[in-house]
Amino acid sequence: MIQAPVPHNEPVLSYAPGSPERAALCAELDAYQAESLPLWIGGEAICTNQQQSFSSPQAHARQLGSASLAGTAEVAKAIEAAKQAKGPWAALSQADRAAVFLRAAELLAGPWRQKLNGATLLGQSKTPHQAEIDAACELIDFLRFNAHYADKLAEDQPSSSPGIWNRLEQRPLDGFVYAITPFNFTAIAGNLPSAPALMGNTVIWKPSPNAMLSAQRVMQLFNEAGLPPGVINLVNGDPVAITSQLLDSPDFAGLHYTGSTGVFQSLWAQIANNLPKYRSYPRIVGETGGKDFIFAHPSADVRQLAVAIVRGGYEFQGQKCSAASRVYVPQSLWPELKKILEETIAELKVGDPADFSNFMGAVISAQSFDKISKYQELGLSDPRVRCVAGGGGNREVGYFIEPTLFEVDDPKHRLMQEEIFGPVVTLFVYEDARLEEALDLVDTTSGYALTGAVF
Repeated sequence: MIQAPVPHNEPVLSYAPGSPERAALCAELDAYQAESLPLWIGGEAICTNQQQSFSSPQAHARQLGSASLAGTAEVAKAIEAAKQAKGPWAALSQADRAAVFLRAAELLAGPWRQKLNGATLLGQSKTPHQAEIDAACELIDFLRFNAHYADKLAEDQPSSSPGIWNRLEQRPLDGFVYAITPFNFTAIAGNLPSAPALMGNTVIWKPSPNAMLSAQRVMQLFNEAGLPPGVINLVNGDPVAITSQLLDSPDFAGLHYTGSTGVFQSLWAQIANNLPKYRSYPRIVGETGGKDFIFAHPSADVRQLAVAIVRGGYEFQGQKCSAASRVYVPQSLWPELKKILEETIAELKVGDPADFSNFMGAVISAQSFDKISKYQELGLSDPRVRCVAGGGGNREVGYFIEPTLFEVDDPKHRLMQEEIFGPVVTLFVYEDARLEEALDLVDTTSGYALTGAVF
């Protein structure tokens, strides 16, 4: 069996002053002009009369372009394109399918790197570093490691008795996979449609309306890498209407999803209600929210702890399901930690990420700004809560929220339980002698479980 090369993590470039990657990214940003983004169905760029304009979240005045939206006819065409492409694509060897995505990885590591990083900075307000570790490095790693693990799946064969040869062959699902991707990681947006495609499936991909520019770049990257027409079909548009039409199709065979918990639960319910009409039982893969913790033992290094809180809670404006959101600190460490946090957070610069000195950009949308602001107001108006840092925001130029740190008296406060998805961190100070009780709070306070750190 022909196997993909052994993968290695893509090195993260520094973007230091005078570096070639910094110059290349700046040139990409300077050269960008508003675009009209088409749908991609059956390998064809399709423009529709229904358009949605979009601008940079960090600069309302900077119009990035408009995107065509799919209606019922375009969604039906995407379903048909996926059905037509399925046979020839599945008939290819694993190595031939992997070659397409490995070539995409090489293109992204080279001439496409700043095309995708620039689109992510402009459309999702990621700093150069955050764009680099996401849109470039993580997506490159997904593409390379996926090919490697696909080979490992093929190697995993059943045992055979004497005179018998038991064989297992990987085969795609009986229908199309529906990929729904979030705004916050360009790498996830590229991985959710490409991973099922690598395994021989054909995919209909609906990107987030807040990340249409970077999604367009990913689709163009796959096209240039030689992806056959119809294997991945990109449709922007009304999420409810598109989802309803796709989940109503007998050929729906799988969901690949990253987003909110509530939406995922509603999708699961729709699929369950439609089970009798499907040709096969759909596979459902989803990853949703988090309320991620940092727990500090009295032996913790205070400066390391402070760095973790600031970077974990405020990088990319806290818009990660893996962002640090609730912190448990012993009383013995809190005075020193508080002083360091107050000084550090006060130094964080918030603004357009095209300015390399800014640590944070804007949150993604007006809806997000309003939601996060309500949580800030909750903390500022509650006598059981003290605002250690931040607490404000400004949406005149862009959707900018100050990095905010609250200290709560009640460890079960809403700020400790609910996913905020913004640069708001809530901290509870526990008595050193009540360590075991504090540990129990980590596990019993929130219904979410995703990431955590212990110092």
